[in-house]
Amino acid sequence: MIQYAGLSEINGPLVCLEGAKGVSYDEIAEIKLEDGTKRLGRVVEMQGDKVVLQVFEGTNGISLTNTKISFTGKPLEIPLSTEMLGRTFNGAGKPIDGLGEVFPQKYGDINGRALNPVARSYPRNYIHTGISSIDALMTLIRGQKLPIFSGSGLSHNKLAVQIVKQAKIADSEGKDFAVVFAAMGVQNDVAEYFRRSFEETGVIQRVCMFLNLSNDPIIERILTPRCALTVAEYLAFEKNMHILVIMTDLTSYCEALREFSSSKGEIPGRKGYPGYLYSDLASMYERAGVVEGSTGSVTQIPILTMPNDDITHPIPDLTAYITEGQIVFDRNLDQTGIYPGLSVLLSLSRLMKDGIGEQYTRADHADVSNQLFACYARVQDARALASVIGEDELSASDKAIMKFGTMFEKYFLNQGFDENRSMDETLDLAWDLLSLLPASELDRVNELLIKEHYHPENAKRFV
Repeated sequence: MIQYAGLSEINGPLVCLEGAKGVSYDEIAEIKLEDGTKRLGRVVEMQGDKVVLQVFEGTNGISLTNTKISFTGKPLEIPLSTEMLGRTFNGAGKPIDGLGEVFPQKYGDINGRALNPVARSYPRNYIHTGISSIDALMTLIRGQKLPIFSGSGLSHNKLAVQIVKQAKIADSEGKDFAVVFAAMGVQNDVAEYFRRSFEETGVIQRVCMFLNLSNDPIIERILTPRCALTVAEYLAFEKNMHILVIMTDLTSYCEALREFSSSKGEIPGRKGYPGYLYSDLASMYERAGVVEGSTGSVTQIPILTMPNDDITHPIPDLTAYITEGQIVFDRNLDQTGIYPGLSVLLSLSRLMKDGIGEQYTRADHADVSNQLFACYARVQDARALASVIGEDELSASDKAIMKFGTMFEKYFLNQGFDENRSMDETLDLAWDLLSLLPASELDRVNELLIKEHYHPENAKRFV
């Protein structure tokens, strides 16, 4: 192995080496410092015989003259094994739970393998979360990528823990179900909250956790989601498991990418983010799905906090282009004490129509969902009108729809952290709420379903 001595430049997390030969992009290098300690670096740029390396553990203490570099000839690989479930790793895939190294069954490239689109199967069948607003109105389908758009200070972390605690595949195939959880740029108290919550609820044995703290190097933050997805792909497509990947917070990842891009001297795009932000995010999101020849699946829930609650910001904007819907938090609902305070009208699941109905959930699910959306849209119109003319001046139907809106938020959207509702409970509750309205108002539901499920006497409990 050729060893190069000395560096030409150090710039933030980057070091430059001149005179290197036979080096390829994304190759891993071993950097030996003057005191004998070793660090890893990744080739991020090449210009002739000049190579730019990104140092994983940061460049503190690295000397220009007494540093030795050797190239491994391989991209970054992490050890893979089924025993990674129940373990906690740092952003680069190193164990941090004190239980020793992983005995690998194989090593996997963190960039994943190219997948022929023809080999994909269409996602079917839903993942049960136990949260009424998600299960009924924006159903998570196995193999889907469904992001959560939140804002700073909202209860997205609490929701993530509840989903991990309650999630399961709805049919008999869902025995081998596990969660890969990746946290990027989180503070110590948030990381401890995740760790403690998973241990207390007893789900830690089916969770593989990657924790990148806010004081860790930014390069590690860029590696975290890719390490997590590599483990997920291995468990799904080689061990035939159903894997739910939850990544929080993608905004921290994008900030790290912007910082890294800036230190390379690249021309910035929208709001300072690199022009390749779209393709970079796509390289992660597209690692979800169902592949023919394997009974396993990878489902993604990326969580991101929208800067200034701006849904047109580049991060949520580009994410929404790639993913199959979104779940959006509503700050006003959250401030009224409703948990989870999800904005029903801004949220959708594009694959929902193919994973619900008679074969999967219940025959009335699609109609009920459409009717709830339609009624809640009317609620917003009635509230806007009431703010102008006063509630007393509203018509009887507008007053009824206003009452429906209040009860819908109080009993349907609002749900306890430990409350796990079955799909039948959720849909029955929806029917009870719809029974607050006259049957003539239910214009999105089949008449046969109205005869079967419409019971005004059940709505009396909401009075």
